[in-house]
Amino acid sequence: MRRRLLLVLLGFSIVAVAGFAAPLLRATAAERTQQLVLARSADLDRFAGLADHAFSTGDRSQLVDEAVRYTELYGEPLVVVDAARAPVVETGGLRAVDVADATDKALRNELAGPVPWLRPWSDGDLVRYRPVGDGTRVTGAVVLKASVQRATQDIGERWALIAAGALTALLACGLLALVLARWVLRPLAELRSGMRAVGAGSRRSRVPVDVGPPELRELAMSFNRMSAAVADAEEQQRRLVADASHQLRNPMAALRLRVDALERRITPEGASTYRSALAEVDRLESLLDRLLALATADRGPEPTGTAEVAEIAVGRVEAWRSAAEAAGVALSAPRLDEAVADIPPDELTQVLDVLLDNAIKYAGRGASVEVRCEGCALIVRDTGPGLSDAEIQQAAQRFWRADRHRGSRGSGLGLAIVDRLVSARGGAMHLEHVEPHGLSVRLELPEAR
Repeated sequence: MRRRLLLVLLGFSIVAVAGFAAPLLRATAAERTQQLVLARSADLDRFAGLADHAFSTGDRSQLVDEAVRYTELYGEPLVVVDAARAPVVETGGLRAVDVADATDKALRNELAGPVPWLRPWSDGDLVRYRPVGDGTRVTGAVVLKASVQRATQDIGERWALIAAGALTALLACGLLALVLARWVLRPLAELRSGMRAVGAGSRRSRVPVDVGPPELRELAMSFNRMSAAVADAEEQQRRLVADASHQLRNPMAALRLRVDALERRITPEGASTYRSALAEVDRLESLLDRLLALATADRGPEPTGTAEVAEIAVGRVEAWRSAAEAAGVALSAPRLDEAVADIPPDELTQVLDVLLDNAIKYAGRGASVEVRCEGCALIVRDTGPGLSDAEIQQAAQRFWRADRHRGSRGSGLGLAIVDRLVSARGGAMHLEHVEPHGLSVRLELPEAR
């Protein structure tokens, strides 16, 4: 957008400067041409008067002297002829036969036509003529061959000044367009960054409200108010979830005690129902724990520590090995690069527990689960049934579960918690297919500095 706006502003600037410079160039050339014509017309009038005096008195000495002196001084030859076309004065090597056409026009009492305005590259000489006489009777003619070199040089110098001024004005317009574009577009860039930050999960993202036009400042203030309102609503939701989880833990603990106390009184006929109730209590406790973990993750990162990724991965693999063997899943860690990630050890442990729990639970008997550390990239890969493309897009949503897993234990919050914890630390979670089947969860963790 900046480029398009600059092109538009510069286009208008070029048109404006050209619209000012072009008439000025033409006017300058026309003015200097007119000056040359007027100056030579005055000289012709003077020599026409001297020639008329010489023809009437018969004394041609003054005319000849003045003509020779003029040519020596200005370097411009002239010719004076009488009514019979006989040369009276010829200076500077100019002969009457060389300007016979101009002489004929003057003797016919014709006026010299207008002169096209000169340009810096104009060359040649300007031939001007004047009849000698009183207007009713022509007694001779004066023809002057004027050089245009000095005039074209003056025009070139003036055009150079105008071009320099136009270029300076164009540069000034370009700088002004750049400043104007930055003034207008900077608030939009700030708003774009703010919206991206909000979309990435940043809370209370704010943009400056003291730059740009008033309309964009008002838009920036509206964005800040919206961001604050969204953050407040999210914080209220998080507190509600956290408070509800905390408040339900005590009744849940009391329910657990009562259910456990009933075990000795359960008859064989009611054992199945009792085990179902116990499993439901376990599920509710797990759900409360996950809700509390999610609320904690939503709160944002606390003061951080660093974690040895490979060391924690080895510890969690060993901790889950017995569960994997019981589920008929082969758990291994074939590659563990040494790396230090910018994430607290307890959070990385929680993340790995969720991923290993999911992989062992859903991969199925006979499958394998691998944990790899490639630098600060932590990968948990299984050879289970995996997820479809549509399911991968929804897997990190809260409370989402695949249709085929709705009957199994779980809350649908595990990957949501992982995604929230990792993204809060500046990392990212990626879910990918494994050929020929399976699922790979790749965590890009920020490297500790």
